[in-house]
Amino acid sequence: MRAGRLRSVRKIRQLTTFNDFGLAEPILRALTEEKYTIPTPIQTQAIPIVRDGHDLIGIAQTGTGKTAAFALPILNRLAANRRRPERKSCRVLVLSPTRELSAQILDSFQTYGRHLRIGTALAIGGVKMGPQIRALANGTDVFVATPGRLLDLMRSRAVTLDHVETFVLDEADRMLDMGFIHDIRTIIGRLPVQRQTLLFSATMPEAISELAGKMLRHPQTVAVTPVATTAERIAQRVIHVDRGGKPALLADVLKTEPVERALVFSRTKHGADKIVRGLVKAGISAHAIHGNKSQNQRTRVLADFRDGRIKTLIATDIAARGIDVDGISHVINYDLPEVPESYVHRIGRTARAGAEGVAISFCSRDEVPLLRAIEKTIRLAIPASGQVPAQAPRPQQRQQHGRPQQQQRGQDRNNGRPQPHAKGGRPKHGNGHRQQQQAQEGRPHQNGHSNGQRRAHDAHAPRAHQQHSSDGTISSVAFLHRKPEPRPAARTERRNPASR
Repeated sequence: MRAGRLRSVRKIRQLTTFNDFGLAEPILRALTEEKYTIPTPIQTQAIPIVRDGHDLIGIAQTGTGKTAAFALPILNRLAANRRRPERKSCRVLVLSPTRELSAQILDSFQTYGRHLRIGTALAIGGVKMGPQIRALANGTDVFVATPGRLLDLMRSRAVTLDHVETFVLDEADRMLDMGFIHDIRTIIGRLPVQRQTLLFSATMPEAISELAGKMLRHPQTVAVTPVATTAERIAQRVIHVDRGGKPALLADVLKTEPVERALVFSRTKHGADKIVRGLVKAGISAHAIHGNKSQNQRTRVLADFRDGRIKTLIATDIAARGIDVDGISHVINYDLPEVPESYVHRIGRTARAGAEGVAISFCSRDEVPLLRAIEKTIRLAIPASGQVPAQAPRPQQRQQHGRPQQQQRGQDRNNGRPQPHAKGGRPKHGNGHRQQQQAQEGRPHQNGHSNGQRRAHDAHAPRAHQQHSSDGTISSVAFLHRKPEPRPAARTERRNPASR
């Protein structure tokens, strides 16, 4: 068994061109037209396994040719076993996390299978569902979809998954990050038991490993790079900066660096739009792409970025996997990702197709733990410049005493001034100050007692003994209780019944 496995490994390593895979002639002709001659490592190892019908787990970084690694052998199997697909069904189902990535996968199937007359369909959100329902009415060979829109079509009974022969889950770890794991389990439950399953991912978290163990049968694993490592051709560096200094730093980097195309990542959609406004104010043209943009806007901006009409694109992590653009020279992490593995996917947008790239990360003081987690994940200390911003001074520790401390805290909160009145602009005084003012004016207190009555009443009240500290402030108040004297019996007044 071991000798046979070694022989198969040697045979795979000897495959140096696409002609060695035994693919159908129409597929080879399309590859020649696209000037694809030498397969990438993931293609060299994955294509024979998928072609022979085995389940596969493929671990490779973005930009390594994963799409062709499963599209080419799938097309070859469809060409070898031609049959009419069932109505409202498909023979191959491909799931991907984003609209852009789904469109690019479909484009790859159409490019490699242009001479095979293979039916294809795409289902993504952000557009009307009517055309997608009509495309599935007579069935299709290859169906590429995002999980949310696929579930919508399943609920409306526009598609069934009973006849799926090959199921591909692309960017599985990104599916996990975006919260699609429950949707994926629902979709897998509708698939036939007898099927071929392919799982591709740039990283392999434990949750994905557990999912793979349940959905794949005796899978073969192909890993062309260690889990969660970054490309060697990417020059990475970190710049420590205050959060408030990030806008100016970004504008300075874009003006001084030799940028051909720059992809800037923001953690939130609102933050991406805010970055665009700041760059435009600094005289730098930029556009944003995120989930709040319509599909037509995202498609148009991405096309302009791919053609070079837009040189600076601001994106969120949702678009990280869907931007397959050659010629991105710089990836800038304006905000560090909260998930360390997302850093690998972000900077994987540069240094594609053998080129070199630059990855610059801005790190504020509150993001230092995120930076440490990233370095631990990629097993690399990223070169840093700048100084870690100083930590904000901690508030003074409060004293362990009661009322005087509360009074001091109230003065500190208002810079030593009395609090303003709730409705007017007059000062708001405490109860003790109001009693003192009433005593001086000889007016009765709010409880109805006059000044003299108040003093007589205070004779029976507990006396307070005040302890003064060295700086003259009252440090504590001790109450000396005196046994109250018995009060005279209250006189009862008889009322005249006639007065009732």
